[in-house]
Amino acid sequence: MTTHGDAVGPSALSAAPAATREPEQVSPDGSAGKKEQVSSTTADAADPTDRTETAVPRQPHPEPDPGESAPEKRPADLGEADARTTTPPATPSTALEVARPTTGVDRLADVLGKLRTAIGETAYPLVMPSAQEAQRIGSALVTQLDDYLVPRLARLDAPLLVVVGGSTGAGKSTLVNSLVRAPVSTAGVLRPTTRSPVLVSNPADLPWFQQGQLLPGLVRTREPSNEATALQVVSAPALGAGLAFLDAPDIDSVVDRNRKLAAQLLAAADLWLFVTTAARYADAVPWELLTTARLRGTVIALVLDRVPPEAAAEIATHLQDMLNVRDLGGAPLFVLPETRLDGQGLIGEDVIGPLHDWFGRLAADSNARSAVVRQTLDGAIASLGPAVAGLADAADEQARAAKALGDRVTAAYRTGRQTMADGLRDGRLLRGEVLARWQEFVGTGEFLKTLENKVGQLRDRFVSALTGRPLPGRNLQAALESQLVTLLRGIAADAAEQAYAAWQAHPAGAALLEPGLQRPADDLPQRADRLVRDWQQWVLGLVRAEGAEKRVVARGAAYAVNGAGLAVMIAVFTSTAFIPTGLEVAAGAGSAVAAQKVLEAIFGDQAIRTLATQAREDLLLRTGKLFDEEAARFTDRLAAVGLDEEPGTRLREAAAAVETARTELALTGSTT
Repeated sequence: MTTHGDAVGPSALSAAPAATREPEQVSPDGSAGKKEQVSSTTADAADPTDRTETAVPRQPHPEPDPGESAPEKRPADLGEADARTTTPPATPSTALEVARPTTGVDRLADVLGKLRTAIGETAYPLVMPSAQEAQRIGSALVTQLDDYLVPRLARLDAPLLVVVGGSTGAGKSTLVNSLVRAPVSTAGVLRPTTRSPVLVSNPADLPWFQQGQLLPGLVRTREPSNEATALQVVSAPALGAGLAFLDAPDIDSVVDRNRKLAAQLLAAADLWLFVTTAARYADAVPWELLTTARLRGTVIALVLDRVPPEAAAEIATHLQDMLNVRDLGGAPLFVLPETRLDGQGLIGEDVIGPLHDWFGRLAADSNARSAVVRQTLDGAIASLGPAVAGLADAADEQARAAKALGDRVTAAYRTGRQTMADGLRDGRLLRGEVLARWQEFVGTGEFLKTLENKVGQLRDRFVSALTGRPLPGRNLQAALESQLVTLLRGIAADAAEQAYAAWQAHPAGAALLEPGLQRPADDLPQRADRLVRDWQQWVLGLVRAEGAEKRVVARGAAYAVNGAGLAVMIAVFTSTAFIPTGLEVAAGAGSAVAAQKVLEAIFGDQAIRTLATQAREDLLLRTGKLFDEEAARFTDRLAAVGLDEEPGTRLREAAAAVETARTELALTGSTT
């Protein structure tokens, strides 16, 4: 039968005595009769008087055999690293001796800093299935690096921090008070009791915890506080130097910030003392955190509190079986029976004695403390790799989603460009108003028959006849402008609707949309008008430059320049430079041929083809830029989230560097 104060399990952190092996460990008054009551599962526990630094059990990392209890070795490259930061360099040779073992530590600290930067700078702004969890894990990793990994690596010799955690009403505060023999943490029947954490240490260790290297985000205070960012730091002379207790909020608290703070504190523990009761030991939430602690490599001890004496053996056995199934069988388990508290609300010394003595021996043994710190620190650093791999995958998913959204916008506006190019080839723009104005401008009947042989004569006749009147073709120019603008606006509207629908069908895209994106920009009509007018002026300039050496244009006849320019614009709206086929015939091929004759008479056959091609290419270039501006309304929103092209690569490289440095340092004397 397992009685109060017993520790059960194959190994009970035997570097700091394993449990209640000797009668004097059961009760400070030296009462005997306890040894034979210890559960048979502790029969092979080490004698506490035979302690070495290699006796701390290696609670399993994800890789090793969970049941293996590997010896802890002092890493050769660290030497006496436990004292390196507190020993002043009295002489150059002393300084060199201190500096040598920190080479591996410094390298690991450097790559941890780079990993911290990589994690902190990686964002998951797009709404994807993995984004929220990645943000949570990334934030937790940064917090753990800041709160524990970096400061602990810098001070391996600092006092060991035992974080006391557990479910609501498990008696954590009472246990802490009883271990330090003073009511330092408020206990009571109201829930939650511990609203802000309380850290209690020996007075000699108080400066380390007050200066804030460990858990730097919590503000130190000497008085109890309800502030979420407060950490009450108190001293207790009865607690041995080298070890401190931190009474954490309930891990299953009804207050959300308490639960988050409890998880944060547990991630900063050198040793996690998990407290549960006979009524709550099988709850799901504690086991989730215990599993997380195991995966991190945190050294764990458990207290089964308030156990009815008649059920102690049965409950302890069941709990031990649950620990074994979850690869936690190496964690020491202390069973405390139901008992009355003394006048200060403390558990009697005869009841708490074995657990108190166990921690007392751990505090007194620097080698055992160092082994615990190194195992937990090494395990926590080793666990960064898998966690960061998950972040990298989530970051890659963000990049893939961003590319997919960009591709959908590109496809929508690429279709728009193709529609524009088709519209310039298939003759659709030579219908209606444009066709009527072109026929009005060039003329019909006998006029067309005489154009080829009498261009120069007709030109002069037109010039003299139209002297003092507006430049010819004004109506045609306006019709061309209107038709082009209408085409542009229609294409832009279709592309915007297509891109909007494509994003709406994607979870990340839907979150980036706003109603205005479903239609073109409000100023599109004005920009389209300006584009067409600028293009028309460019064509006129092109004609003027091309005909500078032609006598018919060199005279500066406005009709010749504007007429030829309008004819070039008409040529742009038909394929193969005025050779009528298909729809172009229906759109007035005779008029197109007339335009071709006018231009050939002025510039020559090859020149007209060149002019039409240049004008068409310039128009497509201008419209392409317009569509790019419209597409940018989508892509700018995508760019604003600030995603890198290969965010996962940086995370993986940083994590690999950390793992390499960890393996080389061998904090626990093992390279696994």
